[in-house]
Amino acid sequence: MTDALTPPLTDPTPIFDLHRAHLGSELLIAASVHFKVFDRLAQGPLSFTDLRAAIGLAERPAHVMFTALMAMGMLLERDGKIALSELTQEHLVSGGQFAIDDYLGLSADNAGVLAIVERLRTNKPKGFDADHGGAAFIFRAGMDSAMDQEASARRLTMALASRARNVAPVLARRLQLDGVETLLDVGGGSGLYGIACLKQNLHLNLIVWDRPEVLKVVLELAAAHGVADRTIGVGGDMFADQVPKADCVLLSNVLHDWDVPECQALLDRLVVSLPSGGRVLIHDALLNDNLDGPLGVALFSAMLFTITEGRNYSTAEYRAMLKKSGLITTSEVIPTLVYCGVVEGVKP
Repeated sequence: MTDALTPPLTDPTPIFDLHRAHLGSELLIAASVHFKVFDRLAQGPLSFTDLRAAIGLAERPAHVMFTALMAMGMLLERDGKIALSELTQEHLVSGGQFAIDDYLGLSADNAGVLAIVERLRTNKPKGFDADHGGAAFIFRAGMDSAMDQEASARRLTMALASRARNVAPVLARRLQLDGVETLLDVGGGSGLYGIACLKQNLHLNLIVWDRPEVLKVVLELAAAHGVADRTIGVGGDMFADQVPKADCVLLSNVLHDWDVPECQALLDRLVVSLPSGGRVLIHDALLNDNLDGPLGVALFSAMLFTITEGRNYSTAEYRAMLKKSGLITTSEVIPTLVYCGVVEGVKP
């Protein structure tokens, strides 16, 4: 097994971009044919609120769609409102001399397009069960979750571990954890982000807080990397159970699974458990603060939207959440890999 601190020789970001590229065409077709976004804007720019109301979208799906369309260059911001780009004005407004919206319409009934239209209209992820509430690959009390079934929990955890193996070494080398005694990896999945931090910081202890079936993978990987003696797995519900005591909290690719109210509620719970001077580290793929890209993160956000209750957020959005929880945010974002960076808050 490769050491947890060994980074990849090449950057896998282009592969992730290609993996998610279909979401760009599906969102473009949905916007043009099913929601008539471009025809709505042909008469003039609209505010975010007015545009989403005109096409019947809730706030989360509207953010996902409009951010992607801006990242593609189909929409732009003008005086605080959403407007058509020159390209879109000429080619995607119905009835124009050079319009090609009918051409896009040839794919309007493709399975992928219809699936994302359904997700956008319902604001519910794939696998949502109206009786239980939630989606297959996230955990919420009272619902059936794949994260509580041994085979599916292992499959998803190991799939996500393949990304973590690339990114975790960069994260561990760039984080400064000299004064930290115990790192709490919330929703830690494979635990590889925390394990890499252990390898980089020999004084550090790690608690991974996740579902019991996921923790089986964590403890196997901790043993394989020689850090089992400094790793504890705690099973539980991060929204309801007592928060394990630590002086630094890591949320790596966790908050993007949840909508803003759930993100804020979780941060509030974590901050209460921290000592004065304790830190919260949000490590995630970050959108631009004006929510117009980068395209790779916008399409990642669309993917998350279809399978979780969340989306990707910007640095400004995460800092607003941290401040609302009573933390002081640091000015620096620590970049890692595959569009990710660390946004930090410190408890006064």
